[in-house]
Amino acid sequence: MTQGKFIVIEGMEGAGKSTAIAVVEAQLNKHGITFDKTREPGGTPMAESMRELVKSVDISETVTQETELMLMYASRSQLLANKIKPSLAQGRWVLGDRHDLSSQAYQGGGRQISADIMNTMADITLKGFKPDLTLYLDVTPEIGLARARGRGELDRIEQEDLSFFERVRARYQAIAEQDDSIHLIDATQSIEAVHEQIIDVVEAFIARHD
Repeated sequence: MTQGKFIVIEGMEGAGKSTAIAVVEAQLNKHGITFDKTREPGGTPMAESMRELVKSVDISETVTQETELMLMYASRSQLLANKIKPSLAQGRWVLGDRHDLSSQAYQGGGRQISADIMNTMADITLKGFKPDLTLYLDVTPEIGLARARGRGELDRIEQEDLSFFERVRARYQAIAEQDDSIHLIDATQSIEAVHEQIIDVVEAFIARHD
């Protein structure tokens, strides 16, 4: 049985991940590709509980950056073992809303956790596993946060200051420049232009693995 492929949508708040995921879904359906969807943090019952802990604004104690980091990777470990890898092994593709690149950007960039610690956590959890294709939707923090506020209340991480998100974006961009499997898409374009670019990238990827 042919191994499935793992496609991930990445980006900061307000980048348009939800609509991008819908576009990719439509392309996979068009080609008759069976797939499962995931989100991070979350995706399994235990991982969803960790998501609530790490994102809640109602928690009554300070969440340290170390706790945040470990919860993110613990959640990812559960998702990989219980959903992503089994689906791929069965020949199903997986479409993910965020993966390790988010931790590298938010905890590594935003929280300024050292590269050594980030790499150690990734090595322990992922053991070399990575997406086959990542679509990174690039947007300025000012535009992204304005869009996010427009859709409702912000979660604990979304309430960080602008400099935090500037560091997040810089780390996203730096990693994308070094990895050919990551395609940067300018999410400040018109929604039509963004979707057209997503379709082009996904169609080319499917053609290579048809």
